[in-house]
Amino acid sequence: MRRFGVVVTAVAIATLLAAIAVTPSDAARRNTPGRSSAYDGLWSVSIMTQSGPCNPTYRYPARIVGGIVQQAENDFSYQISGIVVASGGISVTVSQGLQSATGYGRLYGSRGSGHWSAGGGQCRGTWSAIRRG
Repeated sequence: MRRFGVVVTAVAIATLLAAIAVTPSDAARRNTPGRSSAYDGLWSVSIMTQSGPCNPTYRYPARIVGGIVQQAENDFSYQISGIVVASGGISVTVSQGLQSATGYGRLYGSRGSGHWSAGGGQCRGTWSAIRRG
């Protein structure tokens, strides 16, 4: 269960969730309708677990480039994929091996917030983000 909590940490990203890996996936490279660069920059994401056996709190940096959320650090032990649309809506999936966590929410100005879940709903919580650069 401890390793599963590490996957959820990445949602901080996210979290956002919160993103995609440093090298965007083929789907992310396509010109996705509605994708927005208005939220591009470095973000600090905090993840809070509200239920389940996952670690209670995480803080993690994430970067948004061209509406694509990416890892801000070179930690390749997990993969992130996600997108931000013009309205500020954001969807993020973080995976490590066969485990994954998904986050949804909204960015507005230099802040954002939303919800996440992992393990088929075994862990759930909220996330918040602040733009740093």
